[in-house]
Amino acid sequence: MTKPIIRPARLNDVQQIMEFVTNLAIYEKEPDAVLATPDDFKRALFCDNPQVHSLMAELEGKVVGFAVYFYSFSTWLGRHGIYLEDLYVTPESRGSGAGKALLKELAKIATAKNLGRVEWSVLDWNEPSIKFYEAMGAEPKDGWTVYRLCDDALTKFASS
Repeated sequence: MTKPIIRPARLNDVQQIMEFVTNLAIYEKEPDAVLATPDDFKRALFCDNPQVHSLMAELEGKVVGFAVYFYSFSTWLGRHGIYLEDLYVTPESRGSGAGKALLKELAKIATAKNLGRVEWSVLDWNEPSIKFYEAMGAEPKDGWTVYRLCDDALTKFASS
């Protein structure tokens, strides 16, 4: 089998990124949750000073997956880290090494920049992904719960 090629996203990848985000939302049982548009990704990823980045995985010249990430900061470590927002590989390409190659590239970026960690969230029912991450040595952070303030609650709180 061909080894995956990992490269930074290019402007002409925006439509593919949009498709992957939509497919990931469907997989995560939230098909109506995607509000982003291709223009949103163009602005975020390809502006003068992007705060979010994307890597693409190719197999035999075809894009089969992506990772979207940004830099976080740990006050406890006193160092930046990488937060992996999304990782997606097409169903027919799972098991090809593309997902592992994307995560490995993020680990290389983190070590080259002396970052403290790479972290992400995974749905508790997503057993295939949990097994995949744990096989690479990733560990769950028991005792932590993700909180989110958004939509009407965000607006209401901001104006209170």
